[in-house]
Amino acid sequence: MSDRQTPLRKTRDTAAGAEQTRAALIRAGLEHFGRYGFESATTRDIAAEAEANIGSIAYHFGGKEGLHAACAQYIVDTVREVAGPVLSDLPDGGRMPPDVAEAMLATMLQRMVGFILARPDAGEFVGFILRELNRPTAALDAIYSGVFEPVHKRLCEVWAMATGTEAESDATKIRVFTMIGQIVYFRIGHEAVRRRMGWTSVGPDEVALVVDAARENLSAAIAAKRGEQR
Repeated sequence: MSDRQTPLRKTRDTAAGAEQTRAALIRAGLEHFGRYGFESATTRDIAAEAEANIGSIAYHFGGKEGLHAACAQYIVDTVREVAGPVLSDLPDGGRMPPDVAEAMLATMLQRMVGFILARPDAGEFVGFILRELNRPTAALDAIYSGVFEPVHKRLCEVWAMATGTEAESDATKIRVFTMIGQIVYFRIGHEAVRRRMGWTSVGPDEVALVVDAARENLSAAIAAKRGEQR
Protein backbone atom coordinates (compact mmCIF):
# COMPACT_ATOMS: atom_id res chain seq x y z
CA MET A 1 0.00 0.00 0.00
CA SER A 2 1.33 3.45 -0.89
CA ASP A 3 2.23 5.86 1.90
CA ARG A 4 1.11 8.79 -0.20
CA GLN A 5 -1.84 10.72 1.12
CA THR A 6 -4.89 11.07 -1.08
CA PRO A 7 -6.00 14.63 -1.93
CA LEU A 8 -8.94 14.21 0.45
CA ARG A 9 -6.64 13.07 3.27
CA LYS A 10 -4.32 16.01 2.64
CA THR A 11 -7.25 18.41 2.69
CA ARG A 12 -8.50 16.99 5.98
CA ASP A 13 -5.05 17.14 7.56
CA THR A 14 -4.53 20.69 6.34
CA ALA A 15 -7.94 21.77 7.67
CA ALA A 16 -7.26 20.11 11.03
CA GLY A 17 -3.87 21.80 11.27
CA ALA A 18 -5.35 25.17 10.41
CA GLU A 19 -8.05 24.77 13.06
CA GLN A 20 -5.45 23.81 15.66
CA THR A 21 -3.40 26.87 14.79
CA ARG A 22 -6.47 29.10 15.01
CA ALA A 23 -7.39 27.67 18.41
CA ALA A 24 -3.83 28.06 19.69
CA LEU A 25 -3.77 31.71 18.60
CA ILE A 26 -7.04 32.41 20.42
CA ARG A 27 -5.73 30.79 23.61
CA ALA A 28 -2.50 32.80 23.39
CA GLY A 29 -4.48 35.94 22.56
CA LEU A 30 -6.68 35.53 25.63
CA GLU A 31 -3.60 35.31 27.83
CA HIS A 32 -1.64 38.18 26.29
CA PHE A 33 -4.56 40.58 25.83
CA GLY A 34 -5.68 39.87 29.39
CA ARG A 35 -2.20 40.35 30.81
CA TYR A 36 -1.00 43.34 28.79
CA GLY A 37 -4.08 44.87 27.21
CA PHE A 38 -4.82 45.31 23.52
CA GLU A 39 -2.32 48.10 22.90
CA SER A 40 0.65 46.50 24.67
CA ALA A 41 0.15 42.89 23.57
CA THR A 42 2.19 42.14 20.44
CA THR A 43 1.32 39.82 17.60
CA ARG A 44 4.89 38.54 17.65
CA ASP A 45 4.60 37.40 21.27
CA ILE A 46 1.15 35.93 20.71
CA ALA A 47 2.35 33.94 17.70
CA ALA A 48 5.37 32.71 19.63
CA GLU A 49 3.16 31.62 22.51
CA ALA A 50 0.96 29.72 20.06
CA GLU A 51 4.02 28.25 18.30
CA ALA A 52 2.68 29.69 15.06
CA ASN A 53 4.03 31.84 12.27
CA ILE A 54 3.29 35.52 12.87
CA GLY A 55 1.64 35.67 9.44
CA SER A 56 -0.96 33.17 10.62
CA ILE A 57 -2.67 35.92 12.65
CA ALA A 58 -3.35 37.90 9.51
CA TYR A 59 -4.32 34.73 7.64
CA HIS A 60 -6.86 33.52 10.20
CA PHE A 61 -8.12 36.81 11.67
CA GLY A 62 -7.08 39.62 9.36
CA GLY A 63 -4.79 41.10 11.99
CA LYS A 64 -4.53 41.97 15.66
CA GLU A 65 -7.99 43.56 15.85
CA GLY A 66 -9.58 40.48 14.32
CA LEU A 67 -7.83 38.19 16.79
CA HIS A 68 -8.97 40.38 19.66
CA ALA A 69 -12.55 40.17 18.42
CA ALA A 70 -12.24 36.39 17.97
CA CYS A 71 -11.07 36.06 21.58
CA ALA A 72 -14.16 37.95 22.75
CA GLN A 73 -16.43 35.77 20.61
CA TYR A 74 -14.78 32.64 21.98
CA ILE A 75 -15.62 33.81 25.49
CA VAL A 76 -19.21 34.48 24.46
CA ASP A 77 -19.63 31.07 22.81
CA THR A 78 -18.05 29.19 25.71
CA VAL A 79 -19.95 30.94 28.50
CA ARG A 80 -23.25 30.59 26.65
CA GLU A 81 -22.59 26.86 26.43
CA VAL A 82 -21.99 26.72 30.18
CA ALA A 83 -25.11 28.80 30.80
CA GLY A 84 -27.21 26.71 28.43
CA PRO A 85 -29.75 25.42 30.98
CA VAL A 86 -30.61 28.96 32.05
CA LEU A 87 -30.55 30.54 28.60
CA SER A 88 -32.86 27.89 27.16
CA ASP A 89 -36.57 28.58 26.76
CA LEU A 90 -38.43 28.57 30.03
CA PRO A 91 -41.19 25.94 30.40
CA ASP A 92 -44.91 26.53 30.78
CA GLY A 93 -45.07 29.74 28.83
CA GLY A 94 -42.15 31.32 30.61
CA ARG A 95 -43.17 30.42 34.17
CA MET A 96 -42.14 27.68 36.56
CA PRO A 97 -42.88 26.70 40.17
CA PRO A 98 -40.61 28.31 42.82
CA ASP A 99 -38.92 25.03 43.73
CA VAL A 100 -38.12 24.29 40.08
CA ALA A 101 -36.70 27.80 39.66
CA GLU A 102 -34.55 27.35 42.75
CA ALA A 103 -33.25 24.04 41.42
CA MET A 104 -32.38 25.73 38.11
CA LEU A 105 -30.41 28.43 39.93
CA ALA A 106 -28.59 25.77 41.94
CA THR A 107 -27.68 23.92 38.75
CA MET A 108 -26.38 27.13 37.21
CA LEU A 109 -24.23 27.86 40.26
CA GLN A 110 -22.78 24.37 40.11
CA ARG A 111 -21.90 24.76 36.44
CA MET A 112 -20.36 28.17 37.10
CA VAL A 113 -18.20 26.84 39.92
CA GLY A 114 -17.01 23.95 37.78
CA PHE A 115 -16.16 26.34 34.96
CA ILE A 116 -14.45 29.01 37.07
CA LEU A 117 -12.45 26.66 39.28
CA ALA A 118 -11.77 23.58 37.18
CA ARG A 119 -11.47 24.76 33.58
CA PRO A 120 -7.76 25.29 32.77
CA ASP A 121 -8.29 28.45 30.71
CA ALA A 122 -10.78 30.09 33.08
CA GLY A 123 -8.02 32.33 34.39
CA GLU A 124 -7.40 33.69 30.89
CA PHE A 125 -11.14 34.28 30.43
CA VAL A 126 -11.38 36.26 33.65
CA GLY A 127 -8.16 38.16 32.96
CA PHE A 128 -9.38 39.18 29.50
CA ILE A 129 -12.76 40.29 30.85
CA LEU A 130 -11.26 42.24 33.77
CA ARG A 131 -8.92 44.03 31.39
CA GLU A 132 -11.90 44.96 29.20
CA LEU A 133 -13.89 46.18 32.20
CA ASN A 134 -11.00 48.44 33.19
CA ARG A 135 -10.13 49.61 29.66
CA PRO A 136 -13.21 48.99 27.48
CA THR A 137 -12.90 48.27 23.77
CA ALA A 138 -15.33 46.87 21.21
CA ALA A 139 -14.61 43.45 22.70
CA LEU A 140 -16.45 44.43 25.88
CA ASP A 141 -19.49 45.41 23.83
CA ALA A 142 -19.51 41.92 22.29
CA ILE A 143 -19.11 40.20 25.65
CA TYR A 144 -21.73 42.39 27.33
CA SER A 145 -24.38 41.91 24.67
CA GLY A 146 -23.50 38.25 24.12
CA VAL A 147 -23.12 37.11 27.72
CA PHE A 148 -23.40 39.63 30.53
CA GLU A 149 -26.78 41.13 29.72
CA PRO A 150 -28.70 38.02 28.52
CA VAL A 151 -27.34 35.70 31.24
CA HIS A 152 -27.90 38.24 34.01
CA LYS A 153 -31.38 39.06 32.75
CA ARG A 154 -32.37 35.40 32.59
CA LEU A 155 -30.97 34.74 36.06
CA CYS A 156 -33.04 37.67 37.33
CA GLU A 157 -36.14 36.12 35.76
CA VAL A 158 -35.47 32.76 37.39
CA TRP A 159 -34.68 34.41 40.74
CA ALA A 160 -38.00 36.25 40.55
CA MET A 161 -39.84 32.98 39.94
CA ALA A 162 -38.06 31.37 42.90
CA THR A 163 -38.80 34.22 45.28
CA GLY A 164 -41.98 35.93 44.06
CA THR A 165 -40.18 39.22 43.43
CA GLU A 166 -39.89 41.53 40.41
CA ALA A 167 -37.33 40.37 37.85
CA GLU A 168 -36.23 43.86 36.77
CA SER A 169 -36.15 45.51 40.19
CA ASP A 170 -32.87 46.99 41.38
CA ALA A 171 -32.90 44.65 44.37
CA THR A 172 -33.14 41.57 42.14
CA LYS A 173 -30.41 42.78 39.79
CA ILE A 174 -28.04 43.43 42.69
CA ARG A 175 -28.87 40.07 44.29
CA VAL A 176 -27.97 38.27 41.07
CA PHE A 177 -24.73 40.26 40.73
CA THR A 178 -23.91 39.19 44.27
CA MET A 179 -24.68 35.56 43.48
CA ILE A 180 -22.36 35.63 40.47
CA GLY A 181 -19.68 37.62 42.27
CA GLN A 182 -19.21 35.08 45.03
CA ILE A 183 -18.21 32.52 42.40
CA VAL A 184 -15.96 34.81 40.38
CA TYR A 185 -14.02 35.70 43.52
CA PHE A 186 -12.66 32.17 43.71
CA ARG A 187 -10.86 32.81 40.41
CA ILE A 188 -9.83 36.42 41.03
CA GLY A 189 -8.58 35.54 44.51
CA HIS A 190 -7.45 32.05 43.51
CA GLU A 191 -3.99 32.26 45.04
CA ALA A 192 -5.21 33.77 48.31
CA VAL A 193 -7.97 31.14 48.58
CA ARG A 194 -5.55 28.32 47.84
CA ARG A 195 -3.09 29.48 50.49
CA ARG A 196 -5.72 30.15 53.15
CA MET A 197 -7.37 26.79 52.55
CA GLY A 198 -4.07 24.93 52.39
CA TRP A 199 -4.91 23.50 48.97
CA THR A 200 -2.03 22.36 46.80
CA SER A 201 -4.39 22.20 43.84
CA VAL A 202 -8.08 22.57 43.03
CA GLY A 203 -9.74 19.30 42.07
CA PRO A 204 -13.17 17.69 42.36
CA ASP A 205 -13.13 17.66 46.18
CA GLU A 206 -12.31 21.35 46.40
CA VAL A 207 -14.89 22.23 43.76
CA ALA A 208 -17.52 20.25 45.68
CA LEU A 209 -16.82 22.29 48.83
CA VAL A 210 -17.36 25.56 46.97
CA VAL A 211 -20.52 24.22 45.30
CA ASP A 212 -21.95 23.20 48.68
CA ALA A 213 -21.26 26.66 50.14
CA ALA A 214 -22.74 28.45 47.12
CA ARG A 215 -25.87 26.33 47.23
CA GLU A 216 -26.30 26.92 50.96
CA ASN A 217 -25.99 30.68 50.39
CA LEU A 218 -28.55 30.45 47.58
CA SER A 219 -31.05 28.47 49.67
CA ALA A 220 -30.71 30.86 52.60
CA ALA A 221 -31.14 33.94 50.40
CA ILE A 222 -34.22 32.51 48.68
CA ALA A 223 -35.79 31.45 51.98
CA ALA A 224 -35.23 34.90 53.45
CA LYS A 225 -36.73 36.63 50.41
CA ARG A 226 -39.74 34.33 50.38
CA GLY A 227 -40.28 35.16 54.04
CA GLU A 228 -40.33 38.86 53.21
CA GLN A 229 -43.02 38.29 50.56
CA ARG A 230 -45.47 36.71 53.01
